[in-house]
Amino acid sequence: MSGKNVGSGNEDVILQVRQVKQALRTVYLDPRLIDDSDLEGMPANQQEPRLLSRALTAQAVRIVTGFSPQEAALTVIDGVADKGIDAIAVVDGPDPHVFLVQGKWSKDGTAKGERLAVLELLAGLRLIDDEDFAAFNPRGRQLAELAKTVMSKGPVPVTQVVVLMRADEVSEGFRHALIDGEKEFNRHGEVLDHRIILSNEVWGSVRSDLAPQPVELTADLFPWFEISSPYESYQGVVEAGQVAEWVGHGSNLFNLNIRNPLGRTAINNELISTLTSAPENFLYFNNGVTILCESVVRTPQSMRAPYTRPVNLVLHNASVVNGAQTVRSVAEAVADDETAASAQIGVRVIVTGKATDFARQTTEATNRQNRVEARDRIALDTVQAAILEEMRAELGLEYSVRRSELEPHPDTGCTVVEAACALACAHPDSQYAARIATTLDVLWERGSQGIYDVLFRRPQPSAYLLWNAVQVLREVRRNLHELRPRYEGRGVALTEHGTYLLTHLVFRRLDTEAIDEPDPKREWAAQAVERTPQLVKELLPAVAAAIDELYTVRSQIRAVCADIERCREVCDRVLGAPAAPADPATADKYRRKPAQRKRRRPNAVSVLIDKAVLHEGDPLTLTTGYPMEAEALRDWLAEDEKRSRATWVPHRTKPILWAADGRQYSPSGLISLVWELAQWEKRPVANQGTARWATASGETLADLAWRVLDELEEPDEDVESIDSV
Repeated sequence: MSGKNVGSGNEDVILQVRQVKQALRTVYLDPRLIDDSDLEGMPANQQEPRLLSRALTAQAVRIVTGFSPQEAALTVIDGVADKGIDAIAVVDGPDPHVFLVQGKWSKDGTAKGERLAVLELLAGLRLIDDEDFAAFNPRGRQLAELAKTVMSKGPVPVTQVVVLMRADEVSEGFRHALIDGEKEFNRHGEVLDHRIILSNEVWGSVRSDLAPQPVELTADLFPWFEISSPYESYQGVVEAGQVAEWVGHGSNLFNLNIRNPLGRTAINNELISTLTSAPENFLYFNNGVTILCESVVRTPQSMRAPYTRPVNLVLHNASVVNGAQTVRSVAEAVADDETAASAQIGVRVIVTGKATDFARQTTEATNRQNRVEARDRIALDTVQAAILEEMRAELGLEYSVRRSELEPHPDTGCTVVEAACALACAHPDSQYAARIATTLDVLWERGSQGIYDVLFRRPQPSAYLLWNAVQVLREVRRNLHELRPRYEGRGVALTEHGTYLLTHLVFRRLDTEAIDEPDPKREWAAQAVERTPQLVKELLPAVAAAIDELYTVRSQIRAVCADIERCREVCDRVLGAPAAPADPATADKYRRKPAQRKRRRPNAVSVLIDKAVLHEGDPLTLTTGYPMEAEALRDWLAEDEKRSRATWVPHRTKPILWAADGRQYSPSGLISLVWELAQWEKRPVANQGTARWATASGETLADLAWRVLDELEEPDEDVESIDSV
């Protein structure tokens, strides 16, 4: 496994072009904001550069005007009879301004600045100045008339904007062509000027669009007090109704927090209960909220005695760093019952300015009173923020770092947990697959002996490496899940405990030379996923045979898969043997025989609680059992993301707390309810609920329970599926 840092020169340009192209497609082309009616019938390879050039022009309009994507797209007039102008953007109001934009796209970042294009742009401006609008195409005619109307109000500035997808500065000849052309229009005052936008500025603008937007919060505190040094801070009481309004900023409100609100948990339900039944007690029962902000505007309501009246605080670039669960619970309670709005919430505001280290230390310190996972702390790592940006910019995918209620759908992204597991398996050294076999907590260990820095910092993995690795891990999991019923004894144990070892071996058998190369069409992943089922089918019996030969049939599969040295020996044995065994029947000796008398195991929920595998509040995601079920539930689930989300509660009969209504259910009971609410007419009578709720690692509750049962190591037993609840 290797990650590639972007170099300089041509590599920078290629990266910029790739990411800008992805952004232009996502923002303008996929939503069909750019008019392409005149391109109908044109070959695709000719349409694409024209459309990208128009989208690039729209992005330049956004840069100079601040227009929305929809507004910017409507300024584009490129096409027949555009008169050398690709977009006319008119800013009216107290500070009117007219922008005439010309864009040049280049797939390799070498767009040329041509003097002829400048002359065409100036010719178009002359037509507007002479009110010769009929020469333009229909949209151009309307915008040219609007531009002239605004220009006639007085000396209104006009800017020629040339946007070129290239990194190198334009030639002096090109720049002088612009300057010389302006002289004609500036004889009676400086009205016309120009601006040249190159690839680096365009790239910066699309990256900025992907970045979380600064949050501005309003907080009315009373009673309150302030501390002026070493950091300006305020502490007081805010009404719940105002706190509930803060959630309108979405996840941006928690940008500096080490974790997002975890959704409905038993503790959150208690908070909501207090807010709705006894709001006057909430201030005493709750620790309150801590907010960091970059700056604050304070408006007291009394000049002579400010502390006797409320103070209004406007917090710029604010983030809730402690109390995310409180804020979310307050919002839900106020939405359910208006009486909750009168509750009082303790709020502390710290103005950190540009002191990022202090902000990080404060975030960590204010979360120590709660149970914080090692995974939560890596949410503050700048590397994770960089990966998140690259995933969006390169592939248009989401990347969830903080534990949160809503994690990406598998088709739209992945979590840091899944990414770390995949990278550990993809690493050339099998020790990392072995070390995560029994617990994923080791993924977040730092230092010379830790796994985290190896996976994410030596060097930072590219978005392509990360996503490709995740696709392979997911496919291995799917195939092991399908193969499991066909095996017994030690074969079953290997499907449960050998997931990461087998995934590592799949990577070793695949051609991974291009796994981290730029691949916007995701061809590597498609080919790897296509090959994986056969590789898993071959590797499963081969690994089982290797373990038996090296360590005897009495060895524990789980112990072998978690042992660094033995994993290396197994890998050497398997990879050194032919791809297909000489005698498949002998090698695949744990293949299930005709049905025998089976002994039932304890139910999955009891196993998970007894072994303390999951923590209260751990997120769960609904997975559908088979295509017919997926089709029946798809539209209903899409109406509300919370319908497919839940959290774990260590309760033996009702361990699933559903995000959609905040109530607890048994796994199977909730699945039955979901089927009923979705009005699935052909739903089965019974279901295995534990096989339909998956953890953050992708394993279902049933899979996870099987993985922790030591009894599966016994080769002479045939085990029936874990009971559902």
